[in-house]
Amino acid sequence: MRLRILGSVFVFFCMTMLSFGQQKMNLETAFQEQQIKAVNRTLSLYENHEGAVEMNAAEGDGLAVLKEIAFETGTIEVELLGGNNPGRSFIGLAFNIQDEETFEAVYFRPFNFVATEQARKDHMVQYVNHPEYTWYKLREERTMEFENEIPPPPDPDDWFKAIIKVSGTSVEVMVEGKTEPVLKVERLTSLKSDKIGLWVGNGSSGRFRNLHIHEE
Repeated sequence: MRLRILGSVFVFFCMTMLSFGQQKMNLETAFQEQQIKAVNRTLSLYENHEGAVEMNAAEGDGLAVLKEIAFETGTIEVELLGGNNPGRSFIGLAFNIQDEETFEAVYFRPFNFVATEQARKDHMVQYVNHPEYTWYKLREERTMEFENEIPPPPDPDDWFKAIIKVSGTSVEVMVEGKTEPVLKVERLTSLKSDKIGLWVGNGSSGRFRNLHIHEE
């Protein structure tokens, strides 16, 4: 009887977790089961790192859309690994993906994590809304509103954890378990989609693991 009760409690707990929209995706398994669609990149398993996948470097942006994950608002947690490669390491997550060119994204420039000049420190983390609001347009027209420094910054050659909170009107970004956002912005679109994906920028490769989705 006791085992039966415990079993019922466990099932209820699992159902409760699902009802709150919490999802954990093993990216290695998703890759093996062809549940990730790569766009302008080749996706592969990241050797010697269980549960991790890697996108290769190529010209233009790269996406890896997660087929079985539905997300509009809530929290995304993921571990990322870029590199100290100036101008060639842009890594993050895309959400509200309408098509291969239309989406919002939060991404990081790990090569700026070790910058000494303030002008580069200010560009560690970035929000964009493609194709209209690129980093260049936002930097030119709304300077420092959609990018920021990360104090203290992670190691550019090691894994770091990013937490992205998306509401209907705003985006907040936390790094490495900190509770205060390193970036908080107003969203620049009224379009809505429940598609999300891994993202790398022009000329960049990237590695991803430990993805958790908490949908509201």
